[in-house]
Amino acid sequence: MNSPDSLRFPDRRGDYLGSPTRRSLLRAAPGSLAWTLLGGLAGAGRLASAQPLDAKAVPVVDRLAVRVVTDSYHHAFEPSRTVGDVKIQRVGISLSQDGPPLALQNEWGLCLHLESARGDETRQMLIDFGFTPQTLNGNLALLGVDPAGLDALLLSHGHYDHFGGLVGFLETHGAKLKPELPLYLGGEECFCTREAGIGENAGSFGALDREAIRKAGLKILFAEQPSVVAGHAFTTGRIPAETFERVLAPSRMRVGVSGGLGCAPESMPQAKREATGFVPDDFEHEQATAFVVRDKGLVVLTSCGHRGVVNSVRTAQKVSGEQKVHAVLGGFHLAPHKPDYLKQTAEALAELSPDWLIPMHCSGEPFIAVAQQVLGDKVLRPSTGTRFTFGAG
Repeated sequence: MNSPDSLRFPDRRGDYLGSPTRRSLLRAAPGSLAWTLLGGLAGAGRLASAQPLDAKAVPVVDRLAVRVVTDSYHHAFEPSRTVGDVKIQRVGISLSQDGPPLALQNEWGLCLHLESARGDETRQMLIDFGFTPQTLNGNLALLGVDPAGLDALLLSHGHYDHFGGLVGFLETHGAKLKPELPLYLGGEECFCTREAGIGENAGSFGALDREAIRKAGLKILFAEQPSVVAGHAFTTGRIPAETFERVLAPSRMRVGVSGGLGCAPESMPQAKREATGFVPDDFEHEQATAFVVRDKGLVVLTSCGHRGVVNSVRTAQKVSGEQKVHAVLGGFHLAPHKPDYLKQTAEALAELSPDWLIPMHCSGEPFIAVAQQVLGDKVLRPSTGTRFTFGAG
């Protein structure tokens, strides 16, 4: 029988990122070979900062396709169609003559596959990695996404439901990934150990495994400021909390290193270097990813939107200079909020005048219903496997 802990964190028995088998090298003391290989915890894996975004030379692409690799919902019989200028491709059950039917798996987590094109030049990237490697790897295979073609990986923030599948993904596909494939992070804070929950259900919420990233040969690029991604996209960098939106703290983080896991205080923002114990998350490290699609405008991917979906879009507008919003996709972290706040958010989004709004993951059904009332047919429903194509082609 599974223990309560294994039910809450199913990866603990073998695939959990912080398991002892994965962190033996990271336990080494300063001066050891392991410490030398990692460059010391303050700089372990941090090979460079990402290329800063120049507002006068923001990348522009002709086409962008966003595929939902992992989310919590899948409808096998939903038809593909074109709505306005957006092509929506749905994926049903995979059937063959040689074996049983196969279906995409859903879980509480998010992973997006992006493919952009500018002329004959294409780029592919993954944003986030879902909760488990089993779901991530299985869905990638069913969707025909070849990791060998990836040009970049991005992690939006340090929550387990966004990085839980990473180690298993690297173990399965690491040998075929491009040398020094870049992994974009919002800063050292991504590595902090976290806990979540209330009362008897409170406990570990995992930690990002530096050693697994190093072993896979990834090149970590810190994107604390607005940064270019693979020549086609850009990150917002840190997202200021400038609107009515409230930054909730569903998790708590600890500054420091324990058992080889965690975030180095000296690489943290000044105000957090001396924090003791677990402190509420403010998601200062969270980043959104955006593209400028030619003749369409901004496509902003919020992933989870802890800093606020409106704050995220406004930051993308500010750092890029592009004011037209074509689409906003991702988790908006609105499920915990009351109806009046949901309406205020939907109305604020309407003021930004996006062509399309595509809520995922932690947005919540109550918000989707409100958004449909306020924005009408501009709201598109995704599901696991859905591919949205914006722009020419």
